[in-house]
Amino acid sequence: MLLVIDSGNTNVVFALHDGNEWRGQWRISANDSRTADEYAVWFYGLLGQVGLSTAEVERAIIGTVVPAALYDLRRFCRKWLKVEPLVAHSRLDWGIDVLVDNPDELGADRRLNGLAAKHFFGGPAVVVDFGTATTFDVINAQGQYCGGAIAPGVNLSSEALHRAAARLPRMSIGRPIAVIGRNTSIAMRSGLFWGYVGLVEGIVRRIADEMDDRPQVIATGGLAPLFSEGTDLFDVMAPDLTLDGLRLLADRNVSADCTNSSGRA
Repeated sequence: MLLVIDSGNTNVVFALHDGNEWRGQWRISANDSRTADEYAVWFYGLLGQVGLSTAEVERAIIGTVVPAALYDLRRFCRKWLKVEPLVAHSRLDWGIDVLVDNPDELGADRRLNGLAAKHFFGGPAVVVDFGTATTFDVINAQGQYCGGAIAPGVNLSSEALHRAAARLPRMSIGRPIAVIGRNTSIAMRSGLFWGYVGLVEGIVRRIADEMDDRPQVIATGGLAPLFSEGTDLFDVMAPDLTLDGLRLLADRNVSADCTNSSGRA
């Protein structure tokens, strides 16, 4: 089986694919100081709960936007799984043209979303990924990655509002019952939710205006289901898009010399 590790700013996702389907996905909060041994204790316990074993892991791939997390994730694979992980970096065979000024600065998550979107949906397409940041990744009609936009994630916006305004409470994200809030909490929830829906709709509309054909709009990321309740913008919900991108990249680079893989993501 292939172990896919998607390490982000908020969560790290471990997922196992047997060549036909995902056999399991597990999520842990991101922590740069977490050691390889701590990952092992957590992961071994979860595998045992579903009747799987690390002995079944034959390959691994890591995609990360947090360089500090890479050392212990690689060490975990080497020490506990006895495999050399492939690291998603720009010099691998991606199978997708990247039309940006500096491809090396493009985050692994954005390139992976573009790869998976091209493979499953073709182009033109816009991938909206609701993560720590909300990213917009554009694939043209020829299946080329064209760039996109990056906005602060809604949880970052909520935290910034709380910290900057002394009397405003920290607010969980949810769809309000009404747009007009009759108390501070509901007013904040309304502004965050509907304001963010407006941001996403507005950016996607402006991206579409710059394209020759109407793109498919694909939603992914943890908060995608919540925001899909407030708009008819999305054509496709693809919760595993980044993981599928890592799987596709691993399959394209089976013979890659992982020992010489770059530590940059």
